[in-house]
Amino acid sequence: MSASVRILVADDERSQRDILVSSLQEEGYRAEGVPGLDEACNALEKATQDQDPFGVIVTDLRMPTGTEGLDLLQKARQDDPLCEVVLVTAYASSEVAFRSGEAKAFGFLEKPLDLEKTLILIGSAAEKSRLARENATLREIIEGENSFCGIVGKSPPMLELYQLIDRVAGSDATCLIRGESGTGKELVAKAIHRKSPRSEFPFLAINCAAIPENLIESELFGHEKGVFTGASARRAGRFEDVGRGSLFLDEIGSMQRDLQPKLLRAVQEMEFSRVGSASTIPFQGRIVAATARDLEEAVASGEFREDLFFRLNVITIELPPLRYRKSDLPLLVDYFLARGSQRHGREFQGVSPAVLDAFENHSWPGNVRELENSLERMMVLGDSELLGVDLLPPTISGVNGEVQIDEGGVFRLPSDGLVLDNLERDLIEQALARVGGKLEPAARMLGITYKTLQYRIKKYRLNKQNETPQDENVPQTRGGSPRL
Repeated sequence: MSASVRILVADDERSQRDILVSSLQEEGYRAEGVPGLDEACNALEKATQDQDPFGVIVTDLRMPTGTEGLDLLQKARQDDPLCEVVLVTAYASSEVAFRSGEAKAFGFLEKPLDLEKTLILIGSAAEKSRLARENATLREIIEGENSFCGIVGKSPPMLELYQLIDRVAGSDATCLIRGESGTGKELVAKAIHRKSPRSEFPFLAINCAAIPENLIESELFGHEKGVFTGASARRAGRFEDVGRGSLFLDEIGSMQRDLQPKLLRAVQEMEFSRVGSASTIPFQGRIVAATARDLEEAVASGEFREDLFFRLNVITIELPPLRYRKSDLPLLVDYFLARGSQRHGREFQGVSPAVLDAFENHSWPGNVRELENSLERMMVLGDSELLGVDLLPPTISGVNGEVQIDEGGVFRLPSDGLVLDNLERDLIEQALARVGGKLEPAARMLGITYKTLQYRIKKYRLNKQNETPQDENVPQTRGGSPRL
């Protein structure tokens, strides 16, 4: 950890300078010494040119001119605020204390130096500088040209997504974010909030699938004292706590059926009631919902109310799965390695070309979350700064698996898994080809409804030439909500 920190020792007393430099090098630091201000300034400029800055400067307060230590402190802090400066002095005046405090010196060392205390203080300064640089690097990655409000990627699907978020953020319309598990639906919801006029107000999230059925109504709307066992006091819910902010309802497709009318009323009438209360409270926030579930199928099966679906589905944002934007893999790898370096206190430099090839060939059924977890595993198990192919999880291989069918017609799952959506898409294409592109017989062949097949064709962006304009004797279906 200390080996990555450069330390500059500025002292005109050669013997003391050499002893301190040697001791720091034994501790694993990259230490070097200079005799005065001019040499120190030259070393700082060269470090800047080489993009290898000093983390700590240890300078004698009184060098030949008597003020060189303070001059070096002020120059170092002005040129590089992430560099920490430790002053060495035999005495200190009120002027020295004021000027050094004004320039934010990390600390003082008194002569004669106690080597143990000296190394402890310099070590603390080095750690502070290291963490500050890692945080700055991570911020550059998060806020750089390759990301948008913490969402990393610059592939065409992601650039379209960023444009859509910008357009949607200025509106108060209800949004429904749709995408597979692990695609980053909450990140998109937060980006909408950050870009909106509501950004100064709270962003609150609730996972409708993670809260027990008997508690979710209270979590959403609050409750009155004594309305149920354990309700010892009145409690506000998320609809009340969010104020004029944004309320994110994740996994909305898992909401229990009997609670859906209450949510519909809150969204439609912009008011709600606490559990056990007849009075209404105005809702001033904005609803952003998300689901990985096929809500059209849930509506068709009666598990999700159609009126609530249309109320939530005013604006739909569909997130691309990772397998459709693999050009973003290097950016995502850099991002997660930078975060891991900060979290684990190590300097991960990257992954080997073989690892990147394996990533390119993997189908990523778990999307960005699977990539993040895979890299986390590799960082924990790896001993070097470059992560090699030997650290890859067993589920990731260089070639996507294909479904095998035995003599009895039974599907055999390949050893490295598959992407269920890809299999479904292939079967739909086969069915459409077999019946000449007619939807009604293709739906019967697949064992799904006509409406579901229409949705699947749209979802997978299948070639429109496979579709007939409208099968005879099939009633026209209601148009969906706009997908911007």
